[in-house]
Amino acid sequence: MKVAFLQFEPSWGAPQQNLAKVSAALSDQSFDLIVLPEMCSTGYLFASRDALGAYAEPIPAGPTTQALVALAGTKTAFLIAGLAEREGARLYNTAVVVRPQGFVGKHRKRHLSPLEARLFDRGEDLTVFDLNGVVVGVVICFESWFPEACRALVLQGAKLLCSPANFGGPQSLAIGRARAIENNVFVVTANRIGTEALEGFEAYFRGESQIIGPTGELLARAQDQEVVSVVDIDLTLAGTGKLMGANFHDELKLYL
Repeated sequence: MKVAFLQFEPSWGAPQQNLAKVSAALSDQSFDLIVLPEMCSTGYLFASRDALGAYAEPIPAGPTTQALVALAGTKTAFLIAGLAEREGARLYNTAVVVRPQGFVGKHRKRHLSPLEARLFDRGEDLTVFDLNGVVVGVVICFESWFPEACRALVLQGAKLLCSPANFGGPQSLAIGRARAIENNVFVVTANRIGTEALEGFEAYFRGESQIIGPTGELLARAQDQEVVSVVDIDLTLAGTGKLMGANFHDELKLYL
C-alpha cells in the first residue's frame, strides 16, 4: 500500500486557496492513502469561537469536504485531512476520511491543548475506519501523546495510525516513533510548516512530517519545506508482534 503525507503551509482564513494548493501539490503524485495536516483548510490560530465559527463547516455537507471527495476521485485514493467542523452551536477540531465514492467518516479531537479548549468542543469517540480492508485509526496531533488513545485504536484492529498535526516542538517526533513501537503498527504524521501570530503570540510549526514502521524504523521524514512523500508499506508486518512475542496483542488486552 502506498501511503503518503502532504506537508505545506496553509494560508490563514483562505480555504479555497488552500484547497487549490493541495490539488496542485498532488497533481503528479500517485498513492493509495494520503494524510494532510491538522486544520489545513483554515489555519490554526483564532482569537475566539466566533472567529473560528466563521470558517468552520458542516461535515460532510460543507464545501471543503466535498472538494476533498472530488480530489479523492481524481486521485483514486483515500484522503485524511484536518478541518474545523461546525455542528449547530458546537465547534470541533476534526479529521475527515474520504474516498472516491464519497465521505467515509470523521474523528473529532478528544484531547485538546489549553489553547484549543477555549475554542473547540471535545470529541467523544475513538473509532477506526475500514479502507478497502485496511483498518486505519486517526489521532489528531496532541492525541498521539496519550498511549491509551492509540492503543484503543489498535485493539479495534488498526494496523496504521494517521495523525494530522500542527506542532512546533520536537517531542511529537519521538512520541510518534514510540507509538509505532509499542503498538507494532505503522504511523503517518502530516505536520504543517510556517508561522501564525495572534495577539502578540507567535506559533511556529516545524514540519518534519514522518512515516514510521512498526519496529520504529524511519521510512520517510521531511524537513521544513512543502513536500509530498510517498512510501510503499507492507501492512502484513503490522500487528505481528515480532519484537514483542506472538501473543503481543493478547497481552495488550490485559491492560484494558
